[in-house]
Amino acid sequence: QVQLVESGGGLVQAGGSLRLSCAASGRTFRSYAMGWFRQPPGKEREFVAAISWSDGSTYYADSVKGRFTISRDNAKNTGDLQMNGLKPEDTAVYYCAAGALSSDYVGSERTSVTMLPDYWGQGTQVTVTS
Repeated sequence: QVQLVESGGGLVQAGGSLRLSCAASGRTFRSYAMGWFRQPPGKEREFVAAISWSDGSTYYADSVKGRFTISRDNAKNTGDLQMNGLKPEDTAVYYCAAGALSSDYVGSERTSVTMLPDYWGQGTQVTVTS
């Protein structure tokens, strides 16, 4: 069993930065991939970023690539999402998640990586004003 608690959300102007943190409890956390999802107002929850538990490989949605950075510290059972260059369309409730990575392929070519969560945090609100 893994419990996840997010922190660090808030209100920021466009172009600003925020850092979200996720604190995990449960001895098995380090065996899961860790990721972040978000749910904008009136929309479905969507994948943002993920990091593997083994080699620290990172994966991002195209909409945040180059602006967001995911990291984790297995020794401390924590993970972070550094968000720079925030835009109003980044406004959402952000959720920390633990689970497995999932890849899509076209033939033998991997086209995208996302995550299949087993555990969710309670969410933290991020609001970006223009």
